[in-house]
Amino acid sequence: MPVRRSFFASTLLAASALLLAACHSSSSSTAQPAVTVTVTPSSGANGGLGSASPAPTSGGEPGIVAVTTSGALEALNSNGSVASTLVPSGVLGGEVSVSPNGSTVYFTEGAGCHSDVESVSIGGGDLTAIAPGQIPAISPDGTKLAYSTEPVFNDTCVPDPAKASVAAEYKIVVRTLATGAEQVIGLPAQVERSQLLPPVGYLSWSSDGSALAVSTLPVADNEGWNLAVIDLATAKYYAGTGAGITNIPVTGSPTPQRSYIREGIFLPDGNFFISRACCGGVPIKNTSRLLWEVNVNGELVHQVAIGYPSLDHYSLASDSTGQWLAYIGGNDLYVSQDGNRPTDIASGVVAAAWT
Repeated sequence: MPVRRSFFASTLLAASALLLAACHSSSSSTAQPAVTVTVTPSSGANGGLGSASPAPTSGGEPGIVAVTTSGALEALNSNGSVASTLVPSGVLGGEVSVSPNGSTVYFTEGAGCHSDVESVSIGGGDLTAIAPGQIPAISPDGTKLAYSTEPVFNDTCVPDPAKASVAAEYKIVVRTLATGAEQVIGLPAQVERSQLLPPVGYLSWSSDGSALAVSTLPVADNEGWNLAVIDLATAKYYAGTGAGITNIPVTGSPTPQRSYIREGIFLPDGNFFISRACCGGVPIKNTSRLLWEVNVNGELVHQVAIGYPSLDHYSLASDSTGQWLAYIGGNDLYVSQDGNRPTDIASGVVAAAWT
């Protein structure tokens, strides 16, 4: 798979790694047992999805689409088994999104130093090119597509951040699909001049389509992670402070001043499902990973899981009811019903969404 972000680990860590005591002892009374990670190397066709000992399901689960470590876009059954291959190769991780009616999948295809947002029918078939960019997120009514545009960084593509044209590429575009009209939300001038340009890691729509939750990635070492809500009617920028921007704070133990929100998404009720880590700094040292539901003030509502400090937890997803949650830990895909203990259903995954 083409590498876009350095934090997507290329190796899975041992399943027997223990949770640090600080993570479990500092949790609230709603804390649940640690998730047992069963790590199985990818064994599917083309290096795709491998089995991760899926547990029996209770029925009623929505389907899933996932991007594999080999760059395939797969439609999965609710237990994690592969139903069909929609795109065999070239798909980037980060984010994949499904239209509200479940008919269309939006994804990022990468080639060389370029990436493009494209779509494909959930039944497979020809691909439709939409625009240069990445991290696509379809609106709740299916009429608009949000995505980011920024330079592709990998072993052979290293843009010069000192060039003004590079800073100007960091923006979020909200495109009306029927007309092609675009709303562009960039960075304030002082951030562009600083050359510390926050990449967009994930986008999530509010249930009424009026706002985007924007997860940004670190600008240096492990510093700069952030979750902000931008009001599409008033916000001019997707990072910093100002009109239309609400930065979701980190509150509660452990060590809120050093903890950070790795990624967050809107839930249907207006709260957020977040992947929270503690602690950043230089050198990078994480001592806990928590999967929480929080309100706009960053306050804990419900704890979904405790993750492994040594694994990255990302690609958060909620179905339209908020009943079913999903996330990736390392390269394993977990699902949870009604906030209960998650089940590890598949391995070899770098992005996923409910259908």
